[in-house]
Amino acid sequence: MEEVDNILIHALKEVGTEVNEDTSSVKQFSSELIVEAVVRCIRVIEPCLGSALPTSLPPGMSARFRVCTSLAQACQDIGYKGEIGYQSFLYSTEPEIRSLLMFLVEKLPRESAEASDQPPGKSVVLQRAIAAAIKAQLVVPWLPPSCRLPLHSETQSPGALHRFHVQPLSLPHCTEEAGKKQLKEVKDYHRDILPPVTAQPSHHASLVTSILEQHTAELSASQEGYNEWNSQGLLSRLKPQEYRSRKLTRLRKRIEEQMRSAALPSLESAFGGPRATSDLSEVLQAFRGSAPSDHILTKGSNFTHTQKFTFTQTLPSSSIPSSHQSESDIQHCQQEEQVSLQLHFQHLCSDVDQLAADMKHMTVTNAQVLDEFKQRELKNSEKEDKLQVKKKTINLLPDSDNNLLKLQTLVEASAKRVVNLASQWEKRRTPLINEHRRLKEICSKQDLESSKKLSEITSLHDKIRVSTEEAKKKEEIHKQLVTELENLPQDVSRSAYTQRILEIVSNIKKQKEEITKILSDTKELQKEINSLTGKLDRTFAVTDELVFKDAKKDESVRKSYKYLAALHENCYQLIQTIEYTGTILREIRDLEEQIETENGSKTVANLERILNDYKAIRQENSALAAKVREG
Repeated sequence: MEEVDNILIHALKEVGTEVNEDTSSVKQFSSELIVEAVVRCIRVIEPCLGSALPTSLPPGMSARFRVCTSLAQACQDIGYKGEIGYQSFLYSTEPEIRSLLMFLVEKLPRESAEASDQPPGKSVVLQRAIAAAIKAQLVVPWLPPSCRLPLHSETQSPGALHRFHVQPLSLPHCTEEAGKKQLKEVKDYHRDILPPVTAQPSHHASLVTSILEQHTAELSASQEGYNEWNSQGLLSRLKPQEYRSRKLTRLRKRIEEQMRSAALPSLESAFGGPRATSDLSEVLQAFRGSAPSDHILTKGSNFTHTQKFTFTQTLPSSSIPSSHQSESDIQHCQQEEQVSLQLHFQHLCSDVDQLAADMKHMTVTNAQVLDEFKQRELKNSEKEDKLQVKKKTINLLPDSDNNLLKLQTLVEASAKRVVNLASQWEKRRTPLINEHRRLKEICSKQDLESSKKLSEITSLHDKIRVSTEEAKKKEEIHKQLVTELENLPQDVSRSAYTQRILEIVSNIKKQKEEITKILSDTKELQKEINSLTGKLDRTFAVTDELVFKDAKKDESVRKSYKYLAALHENCYQLIQTIEYTGTILREIRDLEEQIETENGSKTVANLERILNDYKAIRQENSALAAKVREG
């Protein structure tokens, strides 16, 4: 069991349990250490389940019972099939705790199990503890400060909270472009004038968020650039700088086209009559927002001026109350004025709706008229072309015979020219076709080779990335092993450990051989006993039959038959007595083993602890009762 305990202690240290160097056996574990080890293992196996469990026992006995009960339930939820309860942690026994810890260590994830084969350094233990703490805090739901209980003081920070506010930062390495040198003025600015990163945000609380946002943007940009180069840049067969410059020119052209397309409708609307005025009114309305219409200097129409004039004419008559009127008359006048204003407002709203509908109708009719105008312009241009052709033909009619002869000569000359050009083209066409076919075959071969090379390049990129990651991991493992080797005592040699392992293996082989020998001996004894009992039964049956035949004739033989039956019965009773003796001896051995296990389970010490805990609970109950009476 010593080797098993050493393995368990080593695995618990890997998880983050603080086990003293003097502890070499599970028997030396206290209740606090057992609870901490079990909670650490559960947090690694099931973070959601272990985040709600504390790593230490509370001072009160009732709280301890609750914590141990919840811990036992968590172990059962993970899959532990043995008997477990609060007594397993408060009044533990060595075999029970050993079996529980063995189960938890076997349930640990594969990565931690592989890492437990190698002794960790202090930095690795610290990193794992930080990672476990971050995982536990991420699993716990966030609560506002007003809703937090004292139980949440360990999992959530009581400090001041700040909203996620990001401010732009100016970093020297962000302004430096690849392949270009910075100007001397820029370097001087970065060295002498640019404040440090900690002084750039206006609030100190936004420093961390701004740095995180800056780094995230840089990382995402570099990752997108890398992915774009692997997916599209390699296919373009260009250098990285050429690919970036071509992409930049395409982007500029696209922006110019978008600006031109956005500017063309505004130019068309400037010469479109009513459409321009409607677009202008819409733009003004969009810029105006919720501002009052009096703040905008618009020209307006006669209708609007008359509406304003009539509206303003109705205000002064009732807006200034006289001093001779009473309050009821003033209220009555105000109500009448309000009703008249509402009616006037409804009338204005209906007029505005009617004008809006008329404007929409006018815009639709204007668009239809513009379409008809464009179609008629196209028809006029076609008719003008036909008219020109007819004019030319009419001018040629007075001298028609000479013009026909000239036309025939021109047609014949053009036909001969076409035949001559066709013959010349045929002479030039055949070598060009052959050259085109040859170049096409060469291009197809080059495309195949380039695609193969591209696939090889992508596979090499993947292999390089995987190999670099493996190299980094191996370098970290190498550094860790070097530091651990330096920290190990130099007086202990490797041969001692190997010799110890070989001795353990040889002892296990000897025990297996002895067990197999004992099993084979018991099998042979069982076979011999079975054969002897069978032989005895057969011999008695034959003897009984022979003596019974002679007992019918002779009196002495009859007495010998009775003695034979009594002898057989006595022998059978003797065999049964021996078997009972063997079973009793086995039971005695089992009882002695149980007595040894009970003596090893510290029953008396556990009883004393139970009595002390019982007294502590009674004291707590009496104190609570006294508080209740006082309240």
